[in-house]
Amino acid sequence: MIFDQLEYGVKTMTHDLKTTVQQTQDSLKQALVLATSIKAIEDVRVQFLGKKGSITQLMAELKNFSLEEKKEFGPLLNQFRHDAEMQISQALDLLSIKLVEAENLKKQNFDVTAYIPGMLEGHQHPYTPFIEEIQDIFLSMGFEIWDGPELETDFYNFGALNIPKDHPARDMYDTFWTDKPGLLMRTHTSTIQIHALQNAVKNNKLPIMGIAPGRAFRHEAVDASHDFMFMQCEGLFVDKNVTVANLFATAQTFLKALFKKDELDIRIRPGFFPFVEPGFEIDMRCPFCKSGCSVCKQSTWIEVFPGGMVHPNVLRSVGVDPEEYSGFAFGFGLTRLAMLKYNIDDIRLLHSGKMKFLEQF
Repeated sequence: MIFDQLEYGVKTMTHDLKTTVQQTQDSLKQALVLATSIKAIEDVRVQFLGKKGSITQLMAELKNFSLEEKKEFGPLLNQFRHDAEMQISQALDLLSIKLVEAENLKKQNFDVTAYIPGMLEGHQHPYTPFIEEIQDIFLSMGFEIWDGPELETDFYNFGALNIPKDHPARDMYDTFWTDKPGLLMRTHTSTIQIHALQNAVKNNKLPIMGIAPGRAFRHEAVDASHDFMFMQCEGLFVDKNVTVANLFATAQTFLKALFKKDELDIRIRPGFFPFVEPGFEIDMRCPFCKSGCSVCKQSTWIEVFPGGMVHPNVLRSVGVDPEEYSGFAFGFGLTRLAMLKYNIDDIRLLHSGKMKFLEQF
């Protein structure tokens, strides 16, 4: 963090300025803890980042530095201000979610005594045993199982994943925004990775490794291979000296265990995702055809395991030093893998409620 650099890396910085920086950091944290309303957080922002805010005044101290000191300390103080802006933005996002959840809780009217065990009969949805099998495979490799909210903020869905407001990669996502400013239905379960990383940093529990299965939502045109709601699973491993080889080995071990095959017809090719660098696509031969079909888009290949090395900006967004830690992240469509495993050729069957379909599982 910037404050550690100021304390240990800058030997010529005046004692008064170092003390002021530390006091400002502590005051900001305390003020955000005590801020329990949107207005209170806005007051904190003005107090620290307004025209007469304490951080703004601290930045003004640069004019009293020599040219060499400005070159050395200027970037550090700029990072200090950036970190403060990020902390305030995250506090506002988290408070917005809490307020919406509290409002929804008031509207709930659920009678927990309405269900009597054994009263209902039916079949498991294919997702149920499939997700359990996937969890068992990753648990055997030492991964944890994570969960998180489906209603998310801009920060967790885009900003922390290296997709800022002006980034062209946002064009890839057709998002369901709510009538609450800044709140949306998550477009991927990568959001849970950010929550997990934040908790790990807060509780000093790095390294971490886990998967996050769950629903994702996009404004998709519905056809045999696309739906507006689908199941996805994201995975993350952050530690020291993690390499691409670890990612490929994890993907290979998982796919072989899932499809119960010692050999799989797969290919690896470069891919772009804003939150990883470098990125890769791991494809599997389409089981429904030999020359192309609607499921594989006439290519005979189906993308099953995209991933890559966690982008340094993602690590920085949650306070992890990318010079010390590295990691890999991956994500795959649980829906797509379920279709492959059970030879389901139309995604719409999964939400159709047709008994003839469900009775097969």
